[in-house]
Amino acid sequence: MAQVGNDDVGNGDRDEDLAARALEMQGARGREKHLQGKYIGQLVFWILGFGSIIAWNAMLAIGDYYYDLFPDYHPARVFTLVYQPFALGTMAILTYNEARINTRKRNIVGYLLASASTLMLLLLDLATSGKGGIGPFVGICAVVGIFGVADVQVNGGMVGDLSLMCPEFIQSYYAGMAACGAMTAGLRLITKAAFENASYGLRNGVLLFMAISTSMEFLCFLLYAFYLPKIPIVNYYRNKASMEGSKTVSADLKAAGIHTPTTNQGERGSKPHVRLSSKELLIQNMDYATVLFLVYMLTLSIFPGFISENTGTHRLGSWYMLVLIAMFNSGDLLGRYVILVERIKLRSRRGLMMAALARFLLVPAFYFTAKYGDKGWMIALTLLLGLTNGYLTVCVMTSAPKGYKGPEQNALGNLLVFFLLVGICVGVVLDWMWLIGKKNAF
Repeated sequence: MAQVGNDDVGNGDRDEDLAARALEMQGARGREKHLQGKYIGQLVFWILGFGSIIAWNAMLAIGDYYYDLFPDYHPARVFTLVYQPFALGTMAILTYNEARINTRKRNIVGYLLASASTLMLLLLDLATSGKGGIGPFVGICAVVGIFGVADVQVNGGMVGDLSLMCPEFIQSYYAGMAACGAMTAGLRLITKAAFENASYGLRNGVLLFMAISTSMEFLCFLLYAFYLPKIPIVNYYRNKASMEGSKTVSADLKAAGIHTPTTNQGERGSKPHVRLSSKELLIQNMDYATVLFLVYMLTLSIFPGFISENTGTHRLGSWYMLVLIAMFNSGDLLGRYVILVERIKLRSRRGLMMAALARFLLVPAFYFTAKYGDKGWMIALTLLLGLTNGYLTVCVMTSAPKGYKGPEQNALGNLLVFFLLVGICVGVVLDWMWLIGKKNAF
């Protein structure tokens, strides 16, 4: 009888082990199912990054057209200066209230606003028949202000959302942004070449370019609103963030048909989720925020204003500015992809700070090259400016959110974008200093 009892106990243990293994395998299969769609997610986020900034890149790419219409108004510098207060003010409000904002509505409104603003730019040109003067210039400035609002609606929301997912997604998003710059510059070169010898060729090329940009932005709205909620891995990360207390993802999960238990939190005595405040997150990541500030302050103090007006005249004529813009955007794109090579990705916080400070050597380099150098050296410097800009941006954005909970990652993403915009704003103001000492500069 004792022997039979021992056999029963042994069989029971084996049954429990088999049941535990079956549950483990079932859980593994469930996790594998939830993590499906990573590569398609990277592609979608690349497209969304592309569309998030195409409105502003379109303005930069058609700079030659606006210099032809408004030769005395410094359009590249003025448009950038108008853009920044709207972008920075909107981002400050959104960052302060990030924990209570519906990210889905924020991003959808941003993409629709970007699409509408580019369409407004197209209609404004048609209404004025492509004429210059102070009236059309003020109208374009008003549209540029809308660009600024749309840009931060999308970029702050998307970066906050992507910060709580895998690093590959945020890298793809930023690579898409850089690809937008490179491809819009390339498309502008193509449309300029296609219409250069035709009557009103410059204007016709710009109108075609703006129509393509409007269509691309609307495509991004459709992708975000209707396709992104169907990707399993995206829903997995959002659901994980929701369980950690994030409320910003609830609308996206609802769109995917996923019930979030956070609405019932506290009903059965569950403890409330505790997260670091925005101030605590900023103190812990002040070095990352400073790196982004320095990187974009320097970049915008040179690009696009200095590139557009202070590089002299060359045999390339009106093509020269477009070539330099294309070189910057190509370097920016390359810089956001080279970090995929793990050996050359910079992870050290001290190293990132030193690299950001070292970029200030580009200021005298650009000055002396514009004064004494050949166009080949200027093209090489512009490429380097873009390369370092893209590389350092993605290094910071993929490293900073690691180790935090979902709500903290979203807040940190918004904070980093805010400091990036502050750097842009300061850089835009500093860019005007290149005009000091020039005749008829103002």
